[in-house]
Amino acid sequence: MSEIRIGISGWRYGPWRKDFYPKGLRQDDELAFASRAVNSIEINGSFYALQTPERYRQWHDQTPEDFVFSVKAPRYITHVRRLKDIDEALANFFASGPLLLGHKLGPFLWQFPPSMKFDEQRFADFLARLPKDRRAARACAEHCAERLEGNAGNAIGGQARLRHAVEIRHPSFLCSTFVKLLRKHKVALVVADSAGKWPYAEDVTADFIYMRLHGDVELYSSGYTAKALRHWRLRIQAWSQGGQPDDARLIVARPPAKRASRAVYCYFDNDQKVHAPYDARRLLGKLGLDGELVTEPGVAPEVRL
Repeated sequence: MSEIRIGISGWRYGPWRKDFYPKGLRQDDELAFASRAVNSIEINGSFYALQTPERYRQWHDQTPEDFVFSVKAPRYITHVRRLKDIDEALANFFASGPLLLGHKLGPFLWQFPPSMKFDEQRFADFLARLPKDRRAARACAEHCAERLEGNAGNAIGGQARLRHAVEIRHPSFLCSTFVKLLRKHKVALVVADSAGKWPYAEDVTADFIYMRLHGDVELYSSGYTAKALRHWRLRIQAWSQGGQPDDARLIVARPPAKRASRAVYCYFDNDQKVHAPYDARRLLGKLGLDGELVTEPGVAPEVRL
């Protein structure tokens, strides 16, 4: 059976308190609560600033044994440097501790700004630099800035594979050259529902699917209706069974290589009006994946977290 992860993008939001997070829940317990209400969370604090090894260890320890995080890569690399002269920045990121999530580490998300156009050589170089396993990430981290040396951010062994996904927001990426590059490096193209604001494509370019649902009608604000969630459930089921939807919106008009199954990671980012955690939980329910979850949105937990 394929791995299907449905969750939320981030978990620290003021408006969620006394709503998704029940009244009286300590802020220090919010991750423990959220990670028992959904089965995956996208870490987005790492997009704004480098985190610390201690923080990654804490996140690992506060979540269930079978939980999975994805990690959003730094905007310094994608938005500020725009992939130019990024060797040290990449090293700093992998030295900051994400590998310490251990078996709870899912894909890395690389999101690019709407103003950034597709440059074939720049992206070819970038995708080639991405470490494909822990050993390569540790080797990359050895070139970090002096201030991060010796911080134990890579104090984990093994050669476990690493996954990467790319989210684009400029129409110049809707070309076969980009899709071929992603397939060459086995990097997923993010299926990003942005209420029509940014380009949308569903080409399968890796052995997993990465989805970000930013809002059905209004970006970041609107929730998903039962009809909309059914639409996404059917797509997730098609992808997870190794195929693709019959009406898939493709850049390259050919089906992906058939597989017995694909892992699917889906994150709701419509957080502004507290829709994201409820929509994620409803979709988990529609897929029959909520049976092992021990906290209920808005309901005080019966046991100490």
